[in-house]
Amino acid sequence: MEEDTDHNYYTSKAYGPTDPMSQDLWVNIDQMDKEKVKIHGILSNTHRQAARVNLSFDFPFYGHLLREITVATGGFIYTGDVVHRMLTATQFIAPLMANFDPSVSRNSTVIYFDNGTALVVQWDHVHLQDSFHLGSFTFQATLHNDGRIVFAYKEIPIPISQISSVNHPVKVGLSDAFVVVHRIQQIPNVRRRTIYEYHRVDLLKSRIISSSAVEMLPLPTCLQFTSCSSCISSQINFNCSWCQRLASPVESTSNKNSSSLHTGLILGVLMLMLIMAAVVLVTLYIYHHPISTAGLFFIERRPRRWPAMKFRRGSGHPAYAEVEPIGQEKEGFIESEQC
Repeated sequence: MEEDTDHNYYTSKAYGPTDPMSQDLWVNIDQMDKEKVKIHGILSNTHRQAARVNLSFDFPFYGHLLREITVATGGFIYTGDVVHRMLTATQFIAPLMANFDPSVSRNSTVIYFDNGTALVVQWDHVHLQDSFHLGSFTFQATLHNDGRIVFAYKEIPIPISQISSVNHPVKVGLSDAFVVVHRIQQIPNVRRRTIYEYHRVDLLKSRIISSSAVEMLPLPTCLQFTSCSSCISSQINFNCSWCQRLASPVESTSNKNSSSLHTGLILGVLMLMLIMAAVVLVTLYIYHHPISTAGLFFIERRPRRWPAMKFRRGSGHPAYAEVEPIGQEKEGFIESEQC
């Protein structure tokens, strides 16, 4: 049975097992172009890790366009551009966020497929780490280039309410936030990024069963308007306003900008030449004086190993590990506060 719910930014439609739409919304990846179907080797064999996936199209999420998302083993997609320890807190698309561990079974895989207009991410035969005996889960999330989001569920062996949230949050829905950069007066040249969640869609967990589906349709937002007249005359759920200073035409200040640009280019080129010369001189000095103070400083701090971020097992607030292709691992993470 179809059920519509208005969430301000999205309208959700839930379909039960007997509704034909549930079958229509499930994407059979086995019938897709094999060259475009990707089985992520690392995510399919690890626990509590995440990997970036580039999109071949612009995906509108809460009105802003995304070209990159982060797929996590825990049954969700992270949409933020600042990767931090608390990926489960906000900025997510979660068909079923839980403590899934693909490494406990050879049959567990994390698959994604991009056909140019939609991205399908499927968690296939994954098990809960702390409840392997409950059986495997198979479900997927599909992101369409028109902003539609589909959650489809093929195999849900137990009611969602019975999944433990002790070691990992259990969520079904959407969340978005904005990032504010703060300067720390006590520490020069150091900034703190704070994430503020401004909206969340919590779907009814009791409706998430085998052969069910949920379709979320984006509602109009202020970000879609490109002119003052269309913005202030809009009749949507939001009170849109227009900032002329930020949106003023480029041609009104073209003369001033062109002269400033010319001067800036000259200064930029000069600065770049000075920096390059300084780098060359410093490199030569260190090369010929390896036991000098500067030489020892850089030798002690040379990169030996670039570890990925690791989860804190057993923690109520798991910390995600971002994995990347071999040879492209990167160090550390950016701390952000939970909303």
